[in-house]
This record gives sequence, C-alpha cells and structure tokens, in this order.
Amino acid sequence: MKSVDKHSQLTRLILKSFTFLLIFLLSFSLQAQDAVDEAQQKEGKQLFKSLCASCHKLDKKLIGPALGGISERRDMDWLKSWIKDNAALRASGDADAIAIFDEYNGSPMTPFPQLTDKNIEDIIYYTTVGEPVKAGAQTAVVTEGQEPQSSPWLTYILVAIIVVGVLIIANLLKVISELKGAPKTPGLAGNIDDLWVGFKKNSFLHVLITIFLALTTAYVLFGTLFQIGVDEGYMPIQEVAFSHKIHAGDNKIDCQYCHSSAKHSKTSGIPSGNVCMNCHKNISEVADDTTMEFDGMTYGKAELDKEIQKLYTAVGWDTETLEYTGETKPIKWTRVHNLADFVYFNHSQHVTVGGQKCQTCHGPVETMDEVFQYSPLTMGWCIDCHRDTSVDLKGSPYYTKVHEELSKKYGVEKVTVAQMGGMECGKCHY
Repeated sequence: MKSVDKHSQLTRLILKSFTFLLIFLLSFSLQAQDAVDEAQQKEGKQLFKSLCASCHKLDKKLIGPALGGISERRDMDWLKSWIKDNAALRASGDADAIAIFDEYNGSPMTPFPQLTDKNIEDIIYYTTVGEPVKAGAQTAVVTEGQEPQSSPWLTYILVAIIVVGVLIIANLLKVISELKGAPKTPGLAGNIDDLWVGFKKNSFLHVLITIFLALTTAYVLFGTLFQIGVDEGYMPIQEVAFSHKIHAGDNKIDCQYCHSSAKHSKTSGIPSGNVCMNCHKNISEVADDTTMEFDGMTYGKAELDKEIQKLYTAVGWDTETLEYTGETKPIKWTRVHNLADFVYFNHSQHVTVGGQKCQTCHGPVETMDEVFQYSPLTMGWCIDCHRDTSVDLKGSPYYTKVHEELSKKYGVEKVTVAQMGGMECGKCHY
C-alpha cells in the first residue's frame, strides 16, 4: 500500500504541475493581447504620413487638431463617418461634426471615401500607440529605441517548464528516498541537501540539462547572428538637414530628377550640389511656415535657411555676386542603405525593366523628413517580392523577339520571377 500511496502522490504532483503551467501560459497569453501589434502600427503610420501628416500631428495642433489618443475622445464609428465624408456627417445634423467645422472657421477637411474601415482602424491604432520603436544607429547617433530582441514569450515558457521540471524531479527523489526506508520529510521538496545529493548522482539529469543548455545557446546564438546586417529603421544624422518630405512630398519633385542614374545604372547615385543649384540658385530661403524634424528637434525658417547656406558653401556660390567662386567643399552624406558585399542589386533592372517605384523598397520617402531604412532588405524579403511581383514583358524596353515568342508560346504577357524558370526564362534570368 505504501508504494501505491507514493504513486498517487506522484500523479497528484504531475497534475498540479501541469495545471500551474497551463495557468501560467494562459495569463501570459492574456498579457500578450495588450502588446503592440507592430504590423498594424506600421501600416497605420504609413497611411497617416501619406494622408494626414500635412494637416495633423500626434502631439500638437497643426492645421487641424492633434490626433494622439483620438480614439479615447471619439467613437470609432463616428471617426469612420467623419473621415470618409465629413460634409455628409454635418449635413445629417451631427452636433460634434458641426462644432468642429465652426471651430476651424468653416474650413472643411478633405474627405477620404477611398479608405476602407480597416485602413481607418489602422490609422486610429497608430494615433493611439504612437511611433514604432526605431532600431539603434550603428554610429554615434542619438537612438530612440533598442536593437531587435527575441520575443520574451519563449523565455517565459522555458522558465515555467524549468520550474515544473524541478518540482517533479524533487518529488521523485523524495519518493524514491522514502521507498528505500528513509523517514518522511515535510514539504514538497523535502530536505534540500538530499535533493542536491540526488541531483549530483543522477547522470540522466546531467545529460538533459546539457542538451537543454546546448539548444538554448544555439537558439540565442543563431538568433543574434541572423540580425547581423539587418538595419531596418537605421536613421543616421546627416551633415545637412535635407527633408525628402519638403522636396518629394510638398514640392512633388520626382525621385529620378535627383537620383537620375537609377533608370540606367546599377546604383541610384547621390545628386551633386549642382543638381540642387538648379532650383536653389533662385531659392535662397524657405517659406515662413516651413518646418522639419531633424535630430529630435523642430527646425523652422531660421534654421532651414542656414542649411541652404551650407549648400552654397559646398558648391562655392557667392550670394552677393551671384557667381561661383570655384572654392568647393563636398557635402559628407552618410549612407543609409547598404547591402552585403555578396549581393548583386541593379537599380535599372528594377526601375526600368520591372517598373517598380522607389517606394517599393524605400518606403514612403515623400513623407520622411529624415530618411531611414524602411524595409529589412533581407534575402527572404527580396524573394517574397520576386514571387509575387509580375513583370510586363511587352512593357519592358528590352522586349525582344525572344520575349515575343515566349509570350505567345506560354500565353502570358506578365510573369513573376518565380515563373521564369518554367518558361525557359531561366536561361537568361537567374
């Protein structure tokens, strides 16, 4: 009966241990629901920057009110109606809509009927949680976040498993000791010294712990190695406070006007100061209300006018005589996007042949004051794009008789790179 009693104790312990583990995991899953949804946050930020940022900020009033925490002040259904067609909402007699219209002197907000409910929910989610945490810079730059780390949930689960395992092993050693005739000891673990002695003598436990430590070390090591060279979010401080938002966004300057070699070269190129002077010969100062965010500060007209003077110094332009002095000083731009040495990437193949927009890889640069690496630019990220993106055979400037014959043979005009291997395209495209 003594042995049966010990088995019963062991069964109860195992059931209690697994119950503890299940409760722990359940509590963690409930906490995880409150974690920031990074995908929705990123999507909401992109929409906000492209559609809302010209009139709104999160933390202060611009043309329109500050939108940070707007979900706490307004109902979601009301926000959807307001954003899609605020004029119709006012016409329905909605008191809040009319009050906002009157508060801003009858200036109507641009309606966005093209936005879906999901788009609006993403934007509101971004205004609630705020900016994504940026990855740390690799140089002496003020950082706003931390380096990407492994998800904490795996660590919590491993700790819970270790605790449960220790409890089971402790009780097993206690039961074995009592079955051999040792007196009963109070408590679950019994005497700590006996537990340690039993652990040192148990070779099987030594093997399990060695395997566990080896697997944990391998997981952490490979997780760290896979992050090397992945600089998503990297945003170095440049020598000149140049805003892509002002140039490409507000003034609608085409990307390829400055980065002209992207159409026919491997690299997109850095525009020379002379390209800048095509406009800035006549633009020596910015508008009074022009602002940009740079290095954690807001630059206004006075600061931005000084940045234009840096350009004049670089190209040797005398603002008094309106002539070049010949004394030049190159601007030292810090590279943002940098692929590994073994990677071959050709801008012209993507821009001219593939017809891809700059935003496909670089993100909405027209909304960025300070440019940062928007995409991870990993091999897997590139492969996913190649699987899904179709190339217009007839639309390519390199369309030849071979392409025409293949197009007729396989009955297609657009193919993805993944399909090329099955269409004899792999002979040339690999």
